[in-house]
Amino acid sequence: MTAAATAIRSQPSAGEPLVSFSHVQKSYDGQVLVVKDLNLDIARGEFLTLLGPSGSGKTTSLMMLAGFETPTNGRITLQGRDITALPPYKRGIGMVFQNYALFPHMTVADNVAYPLRARKLAEPEIARRVASALDMVKLGPFGTRMPAQLSGGQQQRVALARALVFEPELILLDEPLGALDKQLRERMQYELKQIHERLGVTMVYVTHDQEEALTMSDRIAVFDQGRIQQLASPEELYERPANAFVADFVGENNALEGVVTGRSGETVKVRIADQIEVSAQAVGTLGVGDAAVLSLRPERICIAPKATDNRFTLEIARLVYLGEATRIIFQLGGQELVAKGDPMRLPVALERGTRIEVGWLSGECRAFPKG
Repeated sequence: MTAAATAIRSQPSAGEPLVSFSHVQKSYDGQVLVVKDLNLDIARGEFLTLLGPSGSGKTTSLMMLAGFETPTNGRITLQGRDITALPPYKRGIGMVFQNYALFPHMTVADNVAYPLRARKLAEPEIARRVASALDMVKLGPFGTRMPAQLSGGQQQRVALARALVFEPELILLDEPLGALDKQLRERMQYELKQIHERLGVTMVYVTHDQEEALTMSDRIAVFDQGRIQQLASPEELYERPANAFVADFVGENNALEGVVTGRSGETVKVRIADQIEVSAQAVGTLGVGDAAVLSLRPERICIAPKATDNRFTLEIARLVYLGEATRIIFQLGGQELVAKGDPMRLPVALERGTRIEVGWLSGECRAFPKG
């Protein structure tokens, strides 16, 4: 453990979060708040993803934790100690950027060694740690190469090794896989998660890619307009979104608009067109006459259903073959409805113009207040 890393560490009490944001706000112009009253605890050892569209506040929140931005209001603590005004180099936090930020004139080994030399460790210890870090990211033989001689994926691994080499308890990753192609990005997601599980280090990861967030995270904080809309496990976010924004942003989703015509307990009837009503599970305050948005995952729609409480005969407008699945597009009350299924397991032959029965359970369709 390095001197700089231990300088801000105190012994946490049982159950104390590693990181805590308390009523944190950020404005660049003194008028518009980019981050609004952020309250967030990050547990030791977890992989937390900050997910959201551009301008939602996720990257600004990460930069405030790193020390590259200063909160306008509020407090940030690390292991119980206030770091709100502490400069980045005194925080002992590892950082991996999207553009890798490697020194082009240094070898791979020297790039990885840089934070250790800045902390004035002895050269034998530096050599040991650099070799260990490069082995960890499967680049052991590449220490003498220059960054320009590496692929994008290899450069990303060097940046990760540099963040790990001084053994921080917290690593921040700002869209580190954004510049990689799809196949390499998926492989790096798996390897990064393996490293996290093996080391037990806390990782805070920023991305706008919801599939990446679902694949890697213990918890996901979904940001929009400077606020966390929902903080939950990937399964909770996907299966039980808190509002229409989360439902639409996380995963593929049918969003159907209508008006509530009846309510019984937690089940509502929503009319989406003349003589077309859908039963759904109500989320939030919804009464008769209220505008609502229905959320329904494409894979929850059954073709030729046997037992559902929402059942319609619809004409296939389009078919899209995706390899592992077929996307089937219908029109329901003038709105697009997309179903998705394994092409080898569909119970009937499908083609454009065919009229078939489709259906879904009301418990798998959620109704949110519109707006």
